[in-house]
Amino acid sequence: MGYLLAMSQVLFTIAFAVAILVSVSLHELGHMVSAKRFGMLVTRFFVGYGPTVFSWRRGETEYGLKAIPLGGFCTIAGMTRDDELEPKDEHRAMWRFPVWKRTVVMVSGVTVQFALAVPGLWFATAFVGVPNLDYPQTAQQLGAQPAAIVLAGCVTPDTARACAAGDPASPARAAGLRDGDVLTAVNGVAIANYSDMLRVVRDTRPGLAEVAYVRDGQPGTVRADLSAVQRPSLSDPTAAPTTVAALGVGLQVTAPREVTFGPAGAFGATVTYTGWMAGQTWEAAKRIPQKVPALWRSITGDERDPATPISVVGVSLLGGEAASLGMWSTVLMIFIGLNVFMVFFNLLPLLPLDGGHIAIAWFERARSWVAARLGRPDPGGIDYFKLMPLTYAVVLIGGAFTLLTITADVINPITIR
Repeated sequence: MGYLLAMSQVLFTIAFAVAILVSVSLHELGHMVSAKRFGMLVTRFFVGYGPTVFSWRRGETEYGLKAIPLGGFCTIAGMTRDDELEPKDEHRAMWRFPVWKRTVVMVSGVTVQFALAVPGLWFATAFVGVPNLDYPQTAQQLGAQPAAIVLAGCVTPDTARACAAGDPASPARAAGLRDGDVLTAVNGVAIANYSDMLRVVRDTRPGLAEVAYVRDGQPGTVRADLSAVQRPSLSDPTAAPTTVAALGVGLQVTAPREVTFGPAGAFGATVTYTGWMAGQTWEAAKRIPQKVPALWRSITGDERDPATPISVVGVSLLGGEAASLGMWSTVLMIFIGLNVFMVFFNLLPLLPLDGGHIAIAWFERARSWVAARLGRPDPGGIDYFKLMPLTYAVVLIGGAFTLLTITADVINPITIR
């Protein structure tokens, strides 16, 4: 059984990696198709990097497959004024086209990936399941939940260890309470939510207490023998423990972790979740610099922080693991999230990214417009050679970061289990 699970994970990982490669290739296809439609000269379209495995020429474009399947590229002649073209093709240089056409070409790649993400998100919200945005995450949100309980196995004298032989049984279990019961009062003191329950139980003297609850819509009461335990203050977890009462229960969150909205409701939900995923992507991107040390430590022996950045290798491993466990909503959300991140990443105004070329094109246009209004000569295009040091710095930092994340994902990958 373990062997079959391992084999299925390997196969699903390969399949997920292929899906990522297809997504990246479609990104480049978006550039190529829009460039050709405008009449620009596209000389190469390749999937992968490195040595050429095979290629063929159709018309003026060479198509092919490279040995390293970590992306792809599309070469549009004349992306900068320094590109040399044959005299017959000079009028087709990309830089000679209106700035709006160049912008359309540069955003066509991320548009394709956005077009992959949005229908995928609609399908997930309609049929598969997406994370419940109302599911409690913080301590404050958990405390505001109804006091639905799950019975503990025992009551430990302190919180420093798990249950052991000789620890007293949960008073709630001994009193006849069940998982899912919603507590409403202790010794007549009303309980509105889980935070109330913790406070009221701790404020009650250890010993016999009357506990009111609701089970399947029907109210009831039991007498529970509250244990005396050592716990820190609820308002100050760092304070010295004191003796308080314990019922031996935890919180049972009744809200589902995942929700669906049906085909019609999924249209509105897709808009909501698109915004949510964009926000999540932005927040994750802001945390990248502070997570790099933890990423490095995970390579040198520390436990991997699930919040550290992940490479396409790690994403493939995570997607393959989720698929092998039958967690299809997770698989779909990983793929959608990756496409949303690539939209965000490629639009950063840095060379050699798409956003860098867009920023330069519009800067040139704005500079020419200002010069014309001032009656000055057109300053012409940006000298890309002057931007090469910055471009090389971006490539070097990006390459080092990619190598770091891939190494961490191979040595100490993030896992679901």
